[in-house]
Amino acid sequence: MANPEAQVISSYPLPPTQYIKLYTNENVSKNLAPKAPNHEKIESYSMFGNTFTNDDTIIRPLESQQIRRLYPQHFERKKELKKLNHSLFVNFLDLLDLLINSPDSSRRTEKIEDLTLLFVHIHHLLNEYRPHQARETLRVMMELQKRQRIETSKRFNYHLEKVKDIVNNGFVNLMPFLSGTSFENEVDNLNLSSTEKNTNDNVDPNDILMCSVADKILV
Repeated sequence: MANPEAQVISSYPLPPTQYIKLYTNENVSKNLAPKAPNHEKIESYSMFGNTFTNDDTIIRPLESQQIRRLYPQHFERKKELKKLNHSLFVNFLDLLDLLINSPDSSRRTEKIEDLTLLFVHIHHLLNEYRPHQARETLRVMMELQKRQRIETSKRFNYHLEKVKDIVNNGFVNLMPFLSGTSFENEVDNLNLSSTEKNTNDNVDPNDILMCSVADKILV
């Protein structure tokens, strides 16, 4: 059995209660609710311990972050990632060798800095693929929406054709009742009687006519 004391915990923290209470229906209708902050006045902000400005590019160059570049300006990302990955393993093995043979050596700090620099470069190269990933995600999403709309249109046309067939078959079944002279005289009589008896009512004579046709079909 489930623990009765177990509580459902949200994946995200709840908004500040003192802030939510200001956005009541009464405050919103009276324009008393606080307005959203104006981001144009914010020139810089801090995120993950780094300071960013509004003019910064989404993916900042390594030089702007005071990081020494290990690969040339013109390069192939796949090849450089493979080289960085290989260097990462080599430096990690060197660090293990230092920790085993001479744990007090000053080279341990150098190897840790080298590993940190390699991780930064790998992370930077992977981030440069983010615009391409965003475009591909958008393309796949639009293709999915297009396929769903085409399938919906096909289903709609299919049901529309079925409805047309049902309506056409209904008219074909009603034709024998609508083509006789006696039935036409009865229609005239129904129209005359409905006009005389229901002058003050809002009943449509066509409704009376269809009801009589339905009664004849059922009989």
